[in-house]
Amino acid sequence: MDKIIDAHAHIVRYISGFTSRGELHGVGGGRARYADGSEFQMIPPEMGEYGVTPEALIKVMDENNVEKAVLLQGQFFGFQNEYTAEAIKKYPRRFTGAASYDPFCNKAEEVKHRLFKELGFNAVKFEMSNGSGLMAYHPPIDLNGEVMNGCYRHAADNGLTVIMDIGRPRNCCWQVDALASAVKNYRDITFVICHLLAPQRTDVALLGEALEKLVSPNVYFDLASLASNQQPEKYPYPTAVEHLNTAKRVVGADRLMFGTDMPSNLCRDTYAHLTDYIKLSGVFTESELDDIFYNTADALYFGGSGNRGVKAN
Repeated sequence: MDKIIDAHAHIVRYISGFTSRGELHGVGGGRARYADGSEFQMIPPEMGEYGVTPEALIKVMDENNVEKAVLLQGQFFGFQNEYTAEAIKKYPRRFTGAASYDPFCNKAEEVKHRLFKELGFNAVKFEMSNGSGLMAYHPPIDLNGEVMNGCYRHAADNGLTVIMDIGRPRNCCWQVDALASAVKNYRDITFVICHLLAPQRTDVALLGEALEKLVSPNVYFDLASLASNQQPEKYPYPTAVEHLNTAKRVVGADRLMFGTDMPSNLCRDTYAHLTDYIKLSGVFTESELDDIFYNTADALYFGGSGNRGVKAN
């Protein structure tokens, strides 16, 4: 395994999130504060005071043999559509990415035109979680209901890859059955499900049951934050390795893509540990590791050789 694509990373012009705790803004040193006054380390200080530039991300990538990254976004950092598009156009050999929007905006049609016709994004991400996604500040949303079906139809009509973060098990956002129905209804859409469904340490059996419902030729999964979701477990993350075993057995290694969710997870562990717990787990063959760390994301997001996330001018 000589090359890596990080299929789930973030750049941030400045922290401007909106969550279940209200607005989230940077206070310096990579720290962020919610509207309720609680504060935490959101970005490693060496990566940025109030945000993370593309150059800061590239520095980490170069230090860790990461050739390319997929720039995703959501309400946690705040939507970064313009900043993401600028980075992809500036560094087309290093980045691709997805747009995000709130379908409840009164001017959502104008927003979509800007994102997908003018900025040229070819993928869309919906963060649905009730902590820092759409369900953090909207009532529960049916993932196979009217609103989301409108989003899926738009994606299908415009050839967009749909990336879904449905939060953690046992929350109103974790609607595996509804998502499975949507996947079957829109077989011409490629779906990527973030965080391998975000299983926690007690969810070894639950993950297998959920993945069984989502086995489909048009469904892939990224592994971002799989390790950090097992807190307080530390490297080499034995429960995360159990989840990897389950994923390989149920959906196959060729459906999995490496990702870190950086920068936030680099506050908790090193990039090397986030790669090594997978590489050294013993779960995958060398050819499977090549797929997980590079080939699948390269084919899905970069077309095997070039940039798909934003059209080149």
